Amino acid sequence: MFIYIIILMSLKEGSRASEVITPKSDREFALEGDNVTLSCNYSSSARGVHWYRQYAGSPPQFLILEDSGVTTPANPPVPGINIKHRKKESHVDLIISSAKVSDSALYYCALQPTVTGNTVT
Repeated sequence: MFIYIIILMSLKEGSRASEVITPKSDREFALEGDNVTLSCNYSSSARGVHWYRQYAGSPPQFLILEDSGVTTPANPPVPGINIKHRKKESHVDLIISSAKVSDSALYYCALQPTVTGNTVT
């Protein structure tokens, strides 16, 4: 069984310094087949929370967005990826079900504008 590493980073929204999103942990370790939860807390009443994954040498890949109670997955959806957003607690989780070695990457939780520079949803 392989051990893999997931590194979690957060981003600040550039135009509104008061809106900050921070990871619960800066890295997670798991065994292949485990369910993994990556968590971020934010300090504002953010509308949408985005999750991205980035492999070394590649641009960030959009995974999933939760905005005003509506979940929008990537197209096509990334298998095994879900989101849980607890707005009252200003907390969002990315859940990776039955993780694989190929899930080892850098993960971003982001408020708008996102890591791709897109200022609209």
